[in-house]
Amino acid sequence: MRTFDYDAAFSRNIGWVTEAEQARLRQSRIGIGGLGGVGGVHLLTLARLGIGKFTISDFDVFDIVNFNRQVGATMSSLDRPKLDVLGEMLRDINPAVDLRVFPKGVQTDSIDDFLDGVDVYVDGLDFFAFDARRLTFAACEKKGIPVVTAAPLGLGTAVLVFGPGGMSYEDYFGFAESKDDLDMAIRFLVGLSPAMLQRGYVADMSRIDLKNHKGPSSIAACQMCAGVAAVETLKLLLNRPGVKLAPHGSQFDAYRMRYVKTWRPRGHRNPLQSLLRGLIRKQFG
Repeated sequence: MRTFDYDAAFSRNIGWVTEAEQARLRQSRIGIGGLGGVGGVHLLTLARLGIGKFTISDFDVFDIVNFNRQVGATMSSLDRPKLDVLGEMLRDINPAVDLRVFPKGVQTDSIDDFLDGVDVYVDGLDFFAFDARRLTFAACEKKGIPVVTAAPLGLGTAVLVFGPGGMSYEDYFGFAESKDDLDMAIRFLVGLSPAMLQRGYVADMSRIDLKNHKGPSSIAACQMCAGVAAVETLKLLLNRPGVKLAPHGSQFDAYRMRYVKTWRPRGHRNPLQSLLRGLIRKQFG
């Protein structure tokens, strides 16, 4: 049986990173909350970059409705905890990985332990997990931990990075002013994708129901999220230039083959954001 060799396993990364930088990635810890559509593929993508330490959380099990987008969803993983399945897949890539697991998900009483030693937090929570997201973002902000969130919107990805020196997540999204879950969903959607490139090619609008936490998804978009989030994470860990913090953002839509950089000074108070929220609220009643 062959033995694992870290240097050999990730030697093809060298060139895009130096040997010293690869060694730094090996000592870095990434926190990922949620191992569903984007969380699972975030984990495996970052593992193949040679990240050596992870803290992950999820309380759910795999179901057959996950097959269209979740990398850990297979017939053999049905009804198994996502945390166990993705942990096994991670160790198959890097048996020497330092892995900490939180099987109850993101919780108020464990958030400090979850973020202990984390260098960058990568958001893998379900789109509608507003309470857990606000809890995690606030804790990261308090601890000075950068947050990378890449959302699979349409057949593309929208990316935001929060961190020291940038706008706070609350100033950007305005969650505290939300009256209900529908309003919070609209605020999150508009904040993630001010350009709304995903509009215009939805084949069946009846499948989008923000009020009841339902919407279509695609593995193509999740894979794009993982690639973009991994690069932003790499730049943060290696102190590379070029990371734009919120209120800057970006969106790439593969269906339309369009890439847009966005900038929304004043965040959710920006008149363009207010107008867009109103239009979407009217559309969804």
